[in-house]
Amino acid sequence: MTLFHIFLVAVIQGITEFLPISSSGHLILLPRLTGMTDQGLIVDVAVHVGTLFAVVLYFRSDVRTALCGLPRALTGRIDTPGARLALLLLVATVPVIIAGALLKLSGHADNLRSIVVIGWASIVFGLVLYWSDRIGRRSKTTEDWNVTDAMVIGLWQAVALIPGTSRAGITITGARLLGYRRHEAARISMLMSIPTIVASGVLLGAEASVEADKAVLAGAATAAAFAFAAALAALSLMIRFLDRVSFTPYVIYRVALGVVLLALAYG
Repeated sequence: MTLFHIFLVAVIQGITEFLPISSSGHLILLPRLTGMTDQGLIVDVAVHVGTLFAVVLYFRSDVRTALCGLPRALTGRIDTPGARLALLLLVATVPVIIAGALLKLSGHADNLRSIVVIGWASIVFGLVLYWSDRIGRRSKTTEDWNVTDAMVIGLWQAVALIPGTSRAGITITGARLLGYRRHEAARISMLMSIPTIVASGVLLGAEASVEADKAVLAGAATAAAFAFAAALAALSLMIRFLDRVSFTPYVIYRVALGVVLLALAYG
């Protein structure tokens, strides 16, 4: 891979991981629409690690709280804010791990990686995001987050295994439908991304380890650094503007992208 190719993959992953426009969909589309070679598993792992470091840094206070409470949560002692947060994140991550494992074992994961699927998912789930952002009262905060809501949003997150859906978009959709404020829905979504990215990175890393060599690892390290910078910038901007700007611009982008993709697929 050239440095430009590494930079392109990393920036796409970094920007789209936390915006509700689907990082996996964009990464699948990159080689198909440009003719570039697929970046490979090692670079995939690297850019996920880069985005992981970005969200951990941005939410370092919450991450520290959850890590401190994790031992208590694992032993069933949910008597501190940290233990409660750790438990909720674990509960929210279970559905996507189970669904991902089933897709992988069944061999259907690759069948979903098509322009048609990405196009329809981008449009349909973009419109669902718009609807969820517009209806009903919005009064809940992260203090109201409970096990039931964590499981429900976790089930929404499992839907993001369909390329084009957007993990951030679908979890924000689920949180908004449950009554969470826009800013709080985004915060829950971003915190949920941490164990999900860790689980994904472990799975991909195990597969990618057989391909490792010095040149590929050097490119992967560069990709991780680029992805970290792009993700941190995207995350900061989205959170900062959420109180003033709705999710409508992202929905418009998603629908336009989906229409273009379907025109290419069916034309």
